Amino acid sequence: MTLTLLHNPRCSTSRAALEAVESTGVEVDVVRYLDTPLHEQAVLDLFEILEDAPGDLVRRDGTFKELGLTDDDVATKEQIAALLAEHPKLMQRPVLIAEKAAIIGRPKDRVPAFIEVSRDA
Repeated sequence: MTLTLLHNPRCSTSRAALEAVESTGVEVDVVRYLDTPLHEQAVLDLFEILEDAPGDLVRRDGTFKELGLTDDDVATKEQIAALLAEHPKLMQRPVLIAEKAAIIGRPKDRVPAFIEVSRDA
């Protein structure tokens, strides 16, 4: 089994997720999504297996506010996919992807359970 980690090395939670995966010996494909942003269809495909609500994938931080965005701007999967393709910095991190499931790795304690379930699947 190989997990994919959508990773931002500047984020302590993302670094912790990478360490958790590596400590289990599970193979991991690290994707630095800020360097290699997901395109709209890839985000839509992620929604098909994401255990979290699509809107949870959007960070509502200073950048969100600077862009003048509101919850109405991220009300549909299509809006979210277009926004994250254009502004990958707004994507919540880390995201762990297995073959048929994905999670946002927040809080950190979600990560070990996801690794274990994915390994057993």
